[in-house]
Amino acid sequence: MDLKPERVFYYFEEISKIPRASGNTKAVSDYCKDFAEKHGLKVRQDAWNNVVISKDASAGREKEKGIIIQGHLDMVAEKTSNSTHDFSKDGLELMTENGFLTAKNTTLGADDGIAIAIGLALLEDETLSHPHLEAVFTTDEETGMDGAKNIDLSDVMGNYVLNLDSEDEGIMTAGCSGGAKIHTDLNVQREQKTGTASELCVTGLRGGHSGVEIDKGRANAILLMGRLLKKLRKSCGISLISISGGGKDNAIPRECRCRILFHDSTAGETDAVLKDFEDMVKTEYIISDPQIRIEYQLEGEQTEQVLTETALDYLLFYLNNIPNGVQHYCQELPELPETSLNIGIIDSDDTKIHMCTSVRSSVKSRKEQLVEKLQDMAEAAQGTIRVKGEYPEWSFKSDSELRKTMQEIYHELYGEEMKVDVIHAGLECGYLLQKKPELDIISFGPQMYDIHTTEERLSIASTEKTYRFVRKLIENGIDSAVSKEMRTDR
Repeated sequence: MDLKPERVFYYFEEISKIPRASGNTKAVSDYCKDFAEKHGLKVRQDAWNNVVISKDASAGREKEKGIIIQGHLDMVAEKTSNSTHDFSKDGLELMTENGFLTAKNTTLGADDGIAIAIGLALLEDETLSHPHLEAVFTTDEETGMDGAKNIDLSDVMGNYVLNLDSEDEGIMTAGCSGGAKIHTDLNVQREQKTGTASELCVTGLRGGHSGVEIDKGRANAILLMGRLLKKLRKSCGISLISISGGGKDNAIPRECRCRILFHDSTAGETDAVLKDFEDMVKTEYIISDPQIRIEYQLEGEQTEQVLTETALDYLLFYLNNIPNGVQHYCQELPELPETSLNIGIIDSDDTKIHMCTSVRSSVKSRKEQLVEKLQDMAEAAQGTIRVKGEYPEWSFKSDSELRKTMQEIYHELYGEEMKVDVIHAGLECGYLLQKKPELDIISFGPQMYDIHTTEERLSIASTEKTYRFVRKLIENGIDSAVSKEMRTDR
């Protein structure tokens, strides 16, 4: 490839030859370790395949606070249905098209391989004047951030972290939520009953990411099903055979299905109740979810093992009373969600109803309060919860020297203002701050589209723009007095 900046795309091409799906990062980790040793740099590789590379400050810049380039080595491994690519052994086949870099029939892995390529290009550059410079390359970010969770930062000297794991050029992320997955189990008893069996479906919803789209006012199919079952039970008399909905805790569920038995109700009565309910929720979500549909299909008279009346009482109590959606907005950036939750999965078997809820907050106490509330709700419904996949928040730092300097230099370079954002999703930055609270961190990166899909593409021009920006940041330094003096001199 003949792309600019040449050394950035050279290293991206090199690491793209190495299989590096999450959980398979030893080879790419070794590549970075070998790079450091070849260039005479200090390097440490740990049991998680994390790599920390250190380069001494240029002459005369030893007293400045150090800068850390940070990104993750792993990538999401997706391929098209007709692809024969084997992520365990095959490298990526890179292509350029209309100003973008992409990969043939697979994810590109620019999330977050471009951070690694930029870091290596900067570390090898002997023409760059710099303070103490470090690269912190973590692993398995895409499957739980295990690398960042377990990395030792005790010997890391830098104060300012440039996390290159964002995909919108011109936007700096200055905080993110912490979170947890709450697994709720309601124990159920069953009894045998006979009635008219039917499959019921709430469908047509938009869904979306439970962090990014949680403030869009979209409907949740599982909660709509809870409301519908309560209405049908009161109007028609029903028993519940099974229920399932959603597929991921971090996605707003687009569909929920259940099988029920009708008792002593006519088809006309059922049709009227379902039509009234569909009209009602379409009115409630006329803008955010206008395509909601209620579908059902009668299966005839059957004898089934159904939830007892008491078990159904508890389930409907839970589904119709748990909090969901945005609970609080950020006080410093009031247009952004601070605390939310999303019930994303429900399914059933012979002995229990299982649900999984994603809880997010940039304020630790608010996250803990929501977890306690879900525990109280589960206990009231004779159920239990398990908290898994917990990760720390990254709170907005109002006096960030790094943020102010980045805004100044970006404007000097491009005559544009960088937008400041706080995202309602998790980043490795929370773990880094948990280990070294004194760090000043900003996340940003070149423009990418459709990450985690086979349509993933990286803007070549934006990569050059981002690299130039990062290089200028390092060249000028971040310390306010020093950096302003150097920018004046230069």
